[in-house]
Amino acid sequence: MNGDRGFLSGATLRTLSLPLRVLFSSFLITIGLGFLAAIYYLFLQDVDPHREMGMWLVPAVAAKYYGERGNTRLESALRGSMASRIGAADREQLIAWLRGGADREGFAAVKPILDRNCVACHSKASGLPVPPLTSFEEVSRFAQVDTGASLLQLARVSHVHLFGISIIFLLTGLIFALSGISWKWRAPILAAPYLAIWADIGSWWITKVEPVFAWVVVIGGALMGLALAAQIVVSLWEMWLAGRAAGAKES
Repeated sequence: MNGDRGFLSGATLRTLSLPLRVLFSSFLITIGLGFLAAIYYLFLQDVDPHREMGMWLVPAVAAKYYGERGNTRLESALRGSMASRIGAADREQLIAWLRGGADREGFAAVKPILDRNCVACHSKASGLPVPPLTSFEEVSRFAQVDTGASLLQLARVSHVHLFGISIIFLLTGLIFALSGISWKWRAPILAAPYLAIWADIGSWWITKVEPVFAWVVVIGGALMGLALAAQIVVSLWEMWLAGRAAGAKES
């Protein structure tokens, strides 16, 4: 029955009405900008601090999930993601205490450093989802060997990313599916971001055990970005630059 047909039945990106093209284009551009912002955030948070210490992308990813087994967790944070939040002199004094055994007697000397640089965020009063560092007992938990992200952290971040990113790719994929390119190309490009996110997030867990899988994390992330870029660029090109369908031209 004609009444059961959807409002996009038989439509392609080239034949969409102007309001739908504006809506879809605005969404795609916003998603693209959001993805670029996410990449920049990951660079600043996970890569740049390690790069300043001579560690490039894949080892930085391995350090995040596998850890730096020669260091304590707190030292890895001080030299990595938290390096920009503490002065060099304070950082070296904290690291010296950690390497000296992180005993209770020496804690009194480093507590003012923690109070100045860390406690504003790393305290229960802050309400932030970060571990408190206000007492010796709290700090000593992170004076242990750095084994990377905990299982709790991996579970929390994994489910958020799987739910959120899958919905984003569902929406971009629905738009891209209306493109006029061959299904031989459309189908792989529609499936690629899901395969990439499975490989990417799955490798977080495997990298915690075997650091060589950090390569898969990087490759999966790159593939996901390329697939998203292809969906956005092709969709925008067909909506605005590929010309209207023959019927629209005749009218």
